[in-house]
Amino acid sequence: MKSLKTSILAAACLLAIPAQATTVSGIEIADNIKPAQDTLVLNGAGVRSKFFIDLYVGSLYLSQPSQQLDDILAQPSVAVRLNITSGMITSDKMKAAIIEGFDDATDGDTQAIQPQIDAFMALFSDEIKQNDQFTLLAQKQTGVTAYKNGQAQDTISGEAFRQALLKIWLGDQPAQKSLKKAMLGQ
Repeated sequence: MKSLKTSILAAACLLAIPAQATTVSGIEIADNIKPAQDTLVLNGAGVRSKFFIDLYVGSLYLSQPSQQLDDILAQPSVAVRLNITSGMITSDKMKAAIIEGFDDATDGDTQAIQPQIDAFMALFSDEIKQNDQFTLLAQKQTGVTAYKNGQAQDTISGEAFRQALLKIWLGDQPAQKSLKKAMLGQ
């Protein structure tokens, strides 16, 4: 009887302990998100830094966990979430980084997706502040829907654009190699 009480007490203590959320650079990272109809699970998260300053936390959410770019690009829904951690990120700096990212992701050949890049860049015209959150939901059927602080901004169609956007963080020339590795859960 005493061991039964001890077991029940131990089980009750374990149930009372809250699950630990993943925290990266002071940002609590959700285990899963549901920006549209599909629930996506956290694949990995890391920090984009420059000159020893953390700029943002990048998180990758997938239908099925993967560490392979081809598998990720083939998934019907993928989301990249950027939590801005520095007040040094401005609209102009974000635009410049995105232009550089698309250039790297396409080996310098952005001409075929330039209209989509231009539409995407317009989403970063408003002021960007510390603690802003951008979620980029990349769906094969509809394109990339950009959310700022939970509010849908626009959807930009085109499979080549969708893949190039994901390659900004996950391609051969990522924004930051350590961030790519972290987002891939390595």
